[in-house]
Amino acid sequence: MSIMKELSKKVLEGDIRAASRLIRNLEDQIPNTYIAMQEIFGKTGNAHVVGITGAPGAGKSTLTDELICAYRKKGDTVGVLAVDPTSPFSGGALLGDRIRMLRHAEDTGVFIRSLATRGAMGGISKAVGEAIHVMDVLKKSKIIVETVGVGQQEVDIINHAHTVAVVLVPGMGDEIQALKAGLMEIADIFIINKADRDGAGKLYKETLNMVNMSKDNKNGAQGWRIPVLLVESVLEPIKFAESVEALRDKIDEHYQYLIDNDLLSERMRRKTTAELNEALWGTILQPILKDLHADGEINRLVDKLLTKASDPYSLAAEVASKYMK
Repeated sequence: MSIMKELSKKVLEGDIRAASRLIRNLEDQIPNTYIAMQEIFGKTGNAHVVGITGAPGAGKSTLTDELICAYRKKGDTVGVLAVDPTSPFSGGALLGDRIRMLRHAEDTGVFIRSLATRGAMGGISKAVGEAIHVMDVLKKSKIIVETVGVGQQEVDIINHAHTVAVVLVPGMGDEIQALKAGLMEIADIFIINKADRDGAGKLYKETLNMVNMSKDNKNGAQGWRIPVLLVESVLEPIKFAESVEALRDKIDEHYQYLIDNDLLSERMRRKTTAELNEALWGTILQPILKDLHADGEINRLVDKLLTKASDPYSLAAEVASKYMK
C-alpha cells in the first residue's frame, strides 16, 4: 500500500514515468491502485476536458495532433488520452501511443497516452475518467480525449468532457442519420473535416439545418449556439492550421460560456456521477464477478439460463442475496 502512496507522491511532483505507470495500473486493474487515486483526487478539477468524437476514419487523430500545436502556441499545456480498440492478443491499445503524434514526444508540455477500450461500450475506456485525473494533477490545462470511433455509440464521452466536438466527414454514408441517432444530443461543436471533399458543402448545410432545428439550440441570445466549423484538408498545411486554430478558439469560447453562465458545475456533477458509478462498479460488482469466475459458479448460472431452468433476474437476485448481506 505504501508503494501506491509513493507512486501518487511522484505523480503529484510531476513525474511522467510515474504517471504512465499509474495509468497502466488503472487499465490493468492492479489491486490497491485506488489508494494512489485517493491521494491525488483532492488536487483535481482544474483542467478543461475536451472530447473529440466521431466515426472511424473521420480524421480525429490528425485534428487532435494539430490541436495540440494550436494550444501550445497559446502557452497551454496539453494532455491527450487516445482511446484505441483493444488488441485481442495483448489486451492493450492496438495503435499504442499514437504514431501520428510523435512530433510532440520531446515537448515536456505535452503528455500523450493511449488507452484500450477493453470491451467498454461508447468508445470510451473504463479507465479514462481516472486517467483524466492523472493528467489533471500533472497540471495539463487542456486534456483532450479522443474516442475510438464506434459510430452511434460515441455518446459516453459526455460523461467525461466539458466540451464535446463531433467530427463529421463527407462521403462516409448517411452522416445525418448518425446525428439523429444520438450525436446531436452531445455535440457542443460540429466539425466538417476534410472540407475539400465532394459533398462537404451539402453536409455542412444539412448539419446546420439540424442544429437550427434542435430544441437545445433555440435558447435565444443567452444560449450556446452550436457552431458548425469547416476544417480544410491537411494537404494544405497553412489553411489546415488556421482552421484548427479557429476550432481551438471556439472550444475555449464554449468553456468560457459554461463558466459565465454557471453551467460548469452542472457538467462537473454529471462527470462526477459517472465516476462514482464506476467506483461502485469496481468496488462492489467487479469482486463478485471475479469470485463467480474463479470458482466456476458463473458456468453453472449460464447453464441454468441455457436450459431455461431459471432466468437472469432470478439468478441475479440469488447472487445478490449471497453477497450483499
